[in-house]
Amino acid sequence: MARPSVYFIRHGETDWNVEGRLQGRRDIAMNARGRQQATQAGLILRDLLEREGRAFTSLRYVSSPLGRATETMRGVREALGLPAAEFQTDTQLLEISFGDWEGFTLAELRGRDPQRAAAREQDKWRFVAPGGESYEAMSARMGRWYEALTDDTVAVAHGGTARGLMAHLGHVPAAAAPLVDIVQGAVYVFSSAGLARYT
Repeated sequence: MARPSVYFIRHGETDWNVEGRLQGRRDIAMNARGRQQATQAGLILRDLLEREGRAFTSLRYVSSPLGRATETMRGVREALGLPAAEFQTDTQLLEISFGDWEGFTLAELRGRDPQRAAAREQDKWRFVAPGGESYEAMSARMGRWYEALTDDTVAVAHGGTARGLMAHLGHVPAAAAPLVDIVQGAVYVFSSAGLARYT
């Protein structure tokens, strides 16, 4: 039996994205460009669903509870002409936790914590920042979320969680997953046909 499809959208840009700061679970708001990207992703999704002959209301809509994701979901739903606030949130879609490293750039961390920064470079998949979680653990969490799905779903979440889902489904090797660039303002479709990106 075919698994449900996931239309995955990364949240729009934040100032911390621009500065290269690790956001993790920090609730950083989108900037103006991020709001434009949310609308852009919604328009791409609308075009894609229309081409597939899908009713917008036939899908489940779920977001990470962090504000940058819920605001993106509102923008997506507005672009679809749906009530902006009518979606669910799920803590399983939260970004990977970088623990005590959140708020810092990698360059800052190389100066503050060079040994751990070097350990991260050696094995990004299994590395755990102080008080954080590994990509491996987060990917398992995303796998549990995906395996529980019963309906085709529009999900708005984070770059890390997209990478975790890609690794869980075998679209990228685990060791390479943390290096995959997840574009903002795009739609990633996980389906029985594989993985496709629409920009």
